[in-house]
Amino acid sequence: MDLTPPYRFAIPEDAQPIAELVNMAGSDMGRYIWATLARPGQTAWDVGFERARLGLGGFAHHNVVVREVEGRVAACLIGYRPESITTGPADKPHPILAPLVELGHLVTNNWFLNVIATFPDFRGRGFGSELLAIADRRAREASCERISLTMSDANHVARRLYERHGYSERASRPIFKDNWKHAGEHWLLMVKEL
Repeated sequence: MDLTPPYRFAIPEDAQPIAELVNMAGSDMGRYIWATLARPGQTAWDVGFERARLGLGGFAHHNVVVREVEGRVAACLIGYRPESITTGPADKPHPILAPLVELGHLVTNNWFLNVIATFPDFRGRGFGSELLAIADRRAREASCERISLTMSDANHVARRLYERHGYSERASRPIFKDNWKHAGEHWLLMVKEL
């Protein structure tokens, strides 16, 4: 897929803003999980930045589209066909992710929209809608029949955006919080047929 400025695929130098957007989209869940993966002397942020810089798992640079404003990453989209993600032993899902994995298995021939996020200073400019249009194109180019995403029931703004763009709720699972603090009670599986 060809992208034209201000959109482009991620590069290793985008690691910090991408990790920050991933963490923001997940209501600090990224940092919570990254802390469990940290080696001695590493912080949770070190892990997140490293995964984004190296393009590990869903962070693979060809899976990440960024929106720039004046040379800064303002927003990003991370998405892929679920079967295209290769994981190693260190990538065993954290227990907090179990309900999300379960929801993901309810959908077939899909393109998974893992993250869509915009930094607060850049919200209200239509970047989310533009990124969702890019997700549609990428999913069609990957010969997918639908796009799926999971989200918290506490994120009413995102839900309205998704519903305006043709997504509907298909299933839900209780959120397992462990020690992660989050206002939501359920994960929602949202699907858009293409």
